[in-house]
Amino acid sequence: MAALPAPTIHLAVDAVVFAYAGEMLKVLLVEIGGGAFAGEHALPGGFVREGEGLLAAVERELAEEASLAVNYLEQLYTYGDDPGRDPRGRVVTVAYYALVRPSAVASQASSDARAAAWVPVAQVRGLAYDHDAILAAALERLRAKLRYRPVGFELLPEAFGFSDLERLYGAILGRPVDRRNFRRRVLALGLLEPTGEARQEGPGRPATLYRFDAAKYRRLEREGFLFEV
Repeated sequence: MAALPAPTIHLAVDAVVFAYAGEMLKVLLVEIGGGAFAGEHALPGGFVREGEGLLAAVERELAEEASLAVNYLEQLYTYGDDPGRDPRGRVVTVAYYALVRPSAVASQASSDARAAAWVPVAQVRGLAYDHDAILAAALERLRAKLRYRPVGFELLPEAFGFSDLERLYGAILGRPVDRRNFRRRVLALGLLEPTGEARQEGPGRPATLYRFDAAKYRRLEREGFLFEV
């Protein structure tokens, strides 16, 4: 019996890029230029080139589609169980999620990247392909990781007020945090360093600005320290 020809399977990467701006968790979307989903919105991504690594592919796609470099990138899942997930043919995609600081939002908004926009996560519906499911998985991963890794600080500016951190956690978790207990637990970790600066937020005393001590966290982590909020 003659051997059947090998099936043609394409490899792609997609990225769920989160940012925190305007006290909302946002995700980067791009407008599809052609094909079955022309004019619809999707997560940034594309096919992996011959000889290209997955990480290099997703970084290239973000630079090409949104003029964006991320400061945190993590592999999420591989999607390919559904042979019809992409009308162009059999496509297996490796999904990543990424985090960027607010400065990246402002920078991208002023660039000429075609049809790329930051959209509040709560407002996203009906993305092309199976990107709604990929976004939901990324949000679930981020919410879970927020409790045992200091990934939330990747979404804040280098210097931030404690109220910024409280609102960030609330925006990601989708509910307000218990402010008193949250403040006590975070400060007890000993990972926030006062910058020596303050910011006026209301009629009261100016709020202290902090920075996250990443070097101290890495040192403590090597010694078995557990980050838990």
